[in-house]
Amino acid sequence: MAKDKEPTTIKKYANRRLYNTGTSTYVTLEDLAEMVKSGEDFVVYDAKTGDEITRSVLTQIIFEQESKGPNLLPITFLRQLIRFYGDSIQNLIPTYLDFSIDSFVRDQEKLRDQMKNAFGPTAFDVIGDQVRRNTEMFEQAMRMFLPFGPGRPESPPTGSEGETAAAKDGDFDAVRRQLEEMQKQLDKLSKKE
Repeated sequence: MAKDKEPTTIKKYANRRLYNTGTSTYVTLEDLAEMVKSGEDFVVYDAKTGDEITRSVLTQIIFEQESKGPNLLPITFLRQLIRFYGDSIQNLIPTYLDFSIDSFVRDQEKLRDQMKNAFGPTAFDVIGDQVRRNTEMFEQAMRMFLPFGPGRPESPPTGSEGETAAAKDGDFDAVRRQLEEMQKQLDKLSKKE
């Protein structure tokens, strides 16, 4: 998207019709979706009140796209997103999602190339690496806002806390070993084929 160009103004009328002031034509949600895909920026205003309603119109576009199938947003993601409303970290989520999607967009061409060349379990490695990087970035962001939270204890755990932390580390190591074993078995199976 060009940053120096003013966004196109779209007006939404009471009859739910959308009017593109740039082209002086009525448009549909599908037309707006195409504008987004092509990188054209727009802002939507309620014609009667003058309120900006871009967010609700974009959400409506997503709803329409999701109802047509195939779905982009997993149900677990949608449920978790709903859980964040009213949560103490609700204000952090938009920044994290913006950062994550920007990172994904920057890496998408590289990811596409790797997925084209990947067969079998290596495709999962590529996706796993991306998820791992996003998780690490999220944890770093959380540590910035929660300096004394679980990510940064003030002092090393002692007594039963230390034993619990060690047990958790042991559990994590066991899961990691199981995943490595599964990966080895998948590699063997893919070589046999």
